Amino acid sequence: MSTNRIERVLGNLERQGLDQMLVCDPMSIWYLTGYYTEPYERFLALLIAREGDGARTVMFCNRLFPDATGAAQKLVTFDDTQDPVPLVAAELDPSKRLGVDKKLVANWLLPLMDAHAAAGFELASAAVDGARSIKDAEEQRLMRQASHTNDEAMNWLAAQVREGVTEHEIAAGLLGEYRRLGAQGHSFAPIVSFGANAADPHHEPDGTVFHKGDMVLFDVGCKQDSYCSDMTRTFFTAEPTAHQLEVYETVRHANEAAEAIVRPGVTFAQIDLTARHIIEDAGYGEYFTHRLGHQIGLEDHEPGDVSATHDEPVQVGQCFSIEPGIYIPGDIGVRIEDLVIVTEDGCEVLNHYSHEATVLEV
Repeated sequence: MSTNRIERVLGNLERQGLDQMLVCDPMSIWYLTGYYTEPYERFLALLIAREGDGARTVMFCNRLFPDATGAAQKLVTFDDTQDPVPLVAAELDPSKRLGVDKKLVANWLLPLMDAHAAAGFELASAAVDGARSIKDAEEQRLMRQASHTNDEAMNWLAAQVREGVTEHEIAAGLLGEYRRLGAQGHSFAPIVSFGANAADPHHEPDGTVFHKGDMVLFDVGCKQDSYCSDMTRTFFTAEPTAHQLEVYETVRHANEAAEAIVRPGVTFAQIDLTARHIIEDAGYGEYFTHRLGHQIGLEDHEPGDVSATHDEPVQVGQCFSIEPGIYIPGDIGVRIEDLVIVTEDGCEVLNHYSHEATVLEV
């Protein structure tokens, strides 16, 4: 159990006017306690409550789950024939409001409400999400490690491009390369796009066959020691036309300009708009169809996007993607994505694979 992390969550709760919360997100429970299991339809929760000057923690686990002894100060277990709702209610202060997270499904939330287990119920995911958003030194080390592995895997991906290969064949082989490099798996399903398929930002690899001259886009990430990486690179496979090079260099400029302004106090919106204005000024604004980025850590997409509507200032320790793109249907798609960690006076770019326009030898 991480006392420091639980105290950070309790501090966030107190700013929301709450003294108790049920955390049901398995990844957040792992973040706070070191205990992980996937409950599927069964109930799993961690109660965090302020008790005097300290914290009280109670874990609720089905007996089918791995032993959670030591994950919290108190362990409450039950089996499939027992209703966990009365067990949870017995640990709550019914005179106080209860914070719940976004993973508490209705078939448990509604019975808790019907039982008047708390004086009211309030969505409090932000209390945990806010704590997870700030990566400590060890988390930052793990994020660097995962991104280093992703850089190495990009070398392998580029080497797979050859006449006759399909998007699906390259995507299917990536897991083996990740494991060879020390990662445990994908952080999300890999995107491999040939030619005009890259104009679909979330194209799913299919049987499209590569032909020399196609542009190639790889958007991939691994999970290593619980932390995620995410990177996109776009390659030429023949000398680019003036149009292709203009699109590519516009995206590269947008990526690098956005990274250059990241520092504490700058808002997520300012970072997004820095990239967006460059693409708009080049005449491609209508083809940049998504936000600039997303936060990342234990999951590939974590709360707190990098968008023109997110006016909060960035904070030291936050990690997020910078991924501008231009997508012209039937023509061309280019995206260049890095991860950054906010530092005291700027940011650290975690990806070191080149941004330069590269023609693969195929």
